Amino acid sequence: MLKQHSSLTHKERSAIKYYSNHTPTRPHEVTPETPLEHLNLNWTEQDLPERERTKHVHRLHPYFGKFIPQIVEIFLRKYFKEGETVYDPFCGSGTTLVEANVLGIHAIGCDIAAFNCLLTRVKTDEYDTDLMKKEVLDIVAKTEERVRPLLFDLHSWKDEFEDTDNAYLRMWYAPQARKELLIYRSMIPNYQYQDLLRVILSRSARSARLTTHFDLDFPKDPQLESYYCYKHARICHPTQEALKFLKRYSLDTIHRIQQYSRIRSEARSIVIWGDSREAILPSFIDGVITSPPYVGLIDYHEQHRYAYELLGLPVKSEDELGAAFKGSSQTAKEVYKRGITEVFTHAGEYMKRGGRLVIIVHDRDNLYGDIAAQCGFEVEDTVGRHVNRRTGRRSHEFFEEVFVWRKK
Repeated sequence: MLKQHSSLTHKERSAIKYYSNHTPTRPHEVTPETPLEHLNLNWTEQDLPERERTKHVHRLHPYFGKFIPQIVEIFLRKYFKEGETVYDPFCGSGTTLVEANVLGIHAIGCDIAAFNCLLTRVKTDEYDTDLMKKEVLDIVAKTEERVRPLLFDLHSWKDEFEDTDNAYLRMWYAPQARKELLIYRSMIPNYQYQDLLRVILSRSARSARLTTHFDLDFPKDPQLESYYCYKHARICHPTQEALKFLKRYSLDTIHRIQQYSRIRSEARSIVIWGDSREAILPSFIDGVITSPPYVGLIDYHEQHRYAYELLGLPVKSEDELGAAFKGSSQTAKEVYKRGITEVFTHAGEYMKRGGRLVIIVHDRDNLYGDIAAQCGFEVEDTVGRHVNRRTGRRSHEFFEEVFVWRKK
């Protein structure tokens, strides 16, 4: 359970009081000389509004469990120089790689989840923005052209796009929504930026599922009847179509890619699909910035099940560290701890002496205390962060730690 304010420890309450009297850190002002003890990462909504936390490609697709880009920017500015290489062994939705590129820092990311790697590559790719815009608008227009006559001819609609093999798609999508998604998918091979179109399709599929508007992260059962919506405070109805989402997210994607294209650098971004305990990195690295999974909290493959089913992506959920389906027993914690130790030990083999490993984690089970020494690192410092303004129904506050370790 995440701690509510009343159950915070005395040390945590003292930290809140201390930081409330100090100005939150502005990421762009951080330099290598900025002392760690001067960092105040406890931003309020006013200090760091949502539009900044989800700027440009960071909101190209929803991703539950990611850290905010401003934390990454701070530690990139503190410990890395332009032209150096940062590594994220749990790259997730690509936050570290996206922020590194803006600062001219090369980046390598690794993840066991194929969709995470797809999303990270799409975010960090370089685009001909005119061609990108043309393709994104063209495929959605062609989808609408093909959908319109089928709405009045149920027989031909069924013959051409009835999905009989995929039980998940038949269960979670109304017939019209499913077939609109399948029409769009069928045309993706006709374009150059196919992975970008797959991300738009996935984002649309997430919203078009037969689920409530307030439970898009991990819905348990299809919603087939009208319901009271906590998000909109009214009676809502299950989604029947996908085209409206394809249109909306196409325009949003164009805007976000254009924004990022104006600030991206020529720094390299390399994404590796694989197990970070044994992945072969293409070069030595100057350090690590990462946010590992937590024990028994999230099933990262299941989070994007719709994408795996719709895009036919390979699944390696059994290799996830700390997956929710593996539980949070003492045995599960020990397995997780060994896995994390193996990941950081392996990363250390590619690091120069003195390089930093920065870990952003909510270590609620105190599992990280002796991992550093086992991996060949020494603990340099720990920076606390009070996460006190999350949105939606997951509004509990909690403390997370930023561990800074130095390679011996």
